[in-house]
Amino acid sequence: MIVREAKLLNATKEQYQALDEAIRTAQFIRNKAVRYWMDNSGVGRNDLYALCKVLAQEFSFAKKLNSAARQASAERAWASISNFYTRCRKGEKKKGYPKFKKHCRSVEYKVSGWKLSEDCMYITFTDGFNAGAFSLYCDKETREDLFRLKINRVRVVRRADGYYAQFCFDADRKEQGNYTGNVIGLDLGLQYFYKDQNDNAVVYPKYLRKAEKRLKRQQKRLSKKHRKGAKPQSKSYHRTRKRLGKLHLKVQRQRKDWAIKLARNVVASNDVVVYEALKVSNLVKNHNLAKSISDAGWYQFTQWLDYYGKIWDKAIVAVAPNYTSQDCSNCGHRVKKSLSTRTHSCPHCGIKICRDTNAALNILKRGMEVLGMEWQNSTQGHWESGSEDRKHGEKTASTIEGKPEIASGFL
Repeated sequence: MIVREAKLLNATKEQYQALDEAIRTAQFIRNKAVRYWMDNSGVGRNDLYALCKVLAQEFSFAKKLNSAARQASAERAWASISNFYTRCRKGEKKKGYPKFKKHCRSVEYKVSGWKLSEDCMYITFTDGFNAGAFSLYCDKETREDLFRLKINRVRVVRRADGYYAQFCFDADRKEQGNYTGNVIGLDLGLQYFYKDQNDNAVVYPKYLRKAEKRLKRQQKRLSKKHRKGAKPQSKSYHRTRKRLGKLHLKVQRQRKDWAIKLARNVVASNDVVVYEALKVSNLVKNHNLAKSISDAGWYQFTQWLDYYGKIWDKAIVAVAPNYTSQDCSNCGHRVKKSLSTRTHSCPHCGIKICRDTNAALNILKRGMEVLGMEWQNSTQGHWESGSEDRKHGEKTASTIEGKPEIASGFL
């Protein structure tokens, strides 16, 4: 499935309000479906579909929403319910019991309830809310896909800077990759976003930290304009709220754009990419590092690594991060160290290298073992300095079936 996005422009205030009503109705149906499941035993997906018809007969505003959109809202409820059942079967500690949604921002249509113009410049929503026609502002690739690909679903999303239409196409993106014969192991961190086995480092721009001053100033203005029970929410309050939302949205988009470009560059330059599968939800429990970890966006970066690996048919491997910083990449001896210790110094073989580089070597070694490839390396450290020294070694790998032989040296 390919998802493309276009902004909905050139519409009146009443048209955007109609989209808001459709979004609130979708939220209502989703919450009603969850309540029906809570109150009745043995409820399945088909029962939730039947509930949509009952709700349309009972509530006039629910009938305005397209029948397929009502079913899509019921599917959202069933997705949370089925995920709950799956976690229960696996015996996970956090089951994730389905909850009611208070602030939904999207409504999803299937093949009906909307109509695309012949030139793909406009989209018209034809359900009972009569939202009317909106012009589509998008890039060249989205416009081409609108002409040539089949649209399975259309999702309307409300964001701080406007309304967007997401088109889900019935196609899979596949491209011919360029094989370079290179392999890379990535150690994700905060001092450096990642370091590889060749001691190459990438520093994260820290978009949230840079925007923090503006965010605090706007948040302070917002808090002055409204006090619960004392001051009502005025028009000025809502204008300030939207400005604050746009600032957060800008930071989010900067982080996403940077992750996409970096992941694309890494996968394009290497045939095998190995990274550590960090559990970010556990790491953010450290309140001293939670903001920096969230700002880094490791999970988003690794998701785009997997995405481009599938597109270009390259090996993307996630390995467990256990003891990657503690084990010596040269001899395997485990050297316990605190987070503040940035140099790996092994008492067994005498090597001294950067902590992150040592971890990247261990990560790459584990990934090659997962792929069933031979991995041989030897690392020579600099005894006269405890800084982040460069290493000398060799690595070889056997041929993967269907892939060119991977064999390269590094300094």
